[in-house]
Amino acid sequence: MTFASLPLSQRSLSLDHQELIRVLTEQENILIIQDLDGVCMGLVKDPLTRVIDRGYLEATKAFNQHFFVLTNGEHIGTRGVNPIVEKAFDNPEFVNGSYLPGLAGGGVQWQDRYGNYSHPGVSIAELAFLEAVPTRIVASLQEFFQQDNYGLSPEQITEYIRATVLDNKVSPTANLNVFHEALLEQPEIYIQLQKTIQKLTDKLLQEAQEMGLKDSFFVHYAPNLGRDSSGKEILQLAQGFSSGTTDFQFMLRGAIKEVGVLVILNHYYYLHTGKYPLGSDFNARQAPHNHQELIALVKENFDLKMLPIIIGVGDTVTSKAEVNGGQINFQRGGSDRGFLELVQAIGQEFKRNNIVVYVDSSGGELKNRKPLRLESFTTNNNGTIQQQQRVIEGPGDVRDNSDPLRLNVVFPGGHRQYLEMFQTAANIKLA
Repeated sequence: MTFASLPLSQRSLSLDHQELIRVLTEQENILIIQDLDGVCMGLVKDPLTRVIDRGYLEATKAFNQHFFVLTNGEHIGTRGVNPIVEKAFDNPEFVNGSYLPGLAGGGVQWQDRYGNYSHPGVSIAELAFLEAVPTRIVASLQEFFQQDNYGLSPEQITEYIRATVLDNKVSPTANLNVFHEALLEQPEIYIQLQKTIQKLTDKLLQEAQEMGLKDSFFVHYAPNLGRDSSGKEILQLAQGFSSGTTDFQFMLRGAIKEVGVLVILNHYYYLHTGKYPLGSDFNARQAPHNHQELIALVKENFDLKMLPIIIGVGDTVTSKAEVNGGQINFQRGGSDRGFLELVQAIGQEFKRNNIVVYVDSSGGELKNRKPLRLESFTTNNNGTIQQQQRVIEGPGDVRDNSDPLRLNVVFPGGHRQYLEMFQTAANIKLA
């Protein structure tokens, strides 16, 4: 069997976008689970400047009931995706039915195509605690720069804090992108700022525990270096021109993307069979976090004959070597890794050709991602000379040959290349 004849699920770093289009258009029982920032929108320093293509929004309708988003960001609020969707339309009346369905807040904010949303499994006390977090982040940043302005004017500091503090309803966030750029020539100060925000979020977790909300929250670092032995995510400090961790998201425990895969799959079965395999009230906060336990839930509760081919799409996957006593260990992380690994594992366990799609977002405004490395080569097919390309290095450490995650199809051209493929597939579906 030649490489080109292998199903996409068995390939690595493939550029065969035509075969992906074929799967999307010819397979009836598919489930697309897609991240947002960096995948269908470019990564930007200020989230308020994000834009989304109207053609893409229209294209998602071609996959109605087969397409859902899964993001750590949010649907609602001034920093959510819904206002970006609304801006893509000249007439507000055209927006209805064009919102992106699926899970936000890492899996605790559900929305349908019409913008109707809910927070399954979240208590009033938890929402009240989260509401106060943005004010605490603002105060911490103000205090940091009161001690020394590091060459920034009061007006700059005020504007940067405005851009940094994301007052999301279920995932308030400190996004340090603008400060990383402003402090490029003072990297040690930026690292101090990273540690300051880390210290604040640790303190908030302690305060929540004292208020009886011990198991309610966790902090998601993006990007990160995986998890330590206790399950806590590992902060990635800035190094060189790389910003390391820029997003400090104060999130509800259980709001992790891999659990969201099962929430979406449960809903998918309801839409196509009329029944929820895990019950209508199943939510991310009830589910186990261990991949084997999540797979066991699928095996025990779902009709495997109806199990769709799942296509997981993300852009944040990391792998970094750590040398200790001559031994090399790899810290593997990235906010999309967990859900992509689960999509892959479900495919392997139940013999479905699930596909992991990676969009290279290194060309955006953020300089914290490693680009895919390509090389050109020449083929001679019966005298016809053709120039082609292949990917020779993925987003992780080149030495990490044992990374369990296989990126089946990749888009080195970033979100624009992915959108072109997606809209082409949608046009074929609608033809």
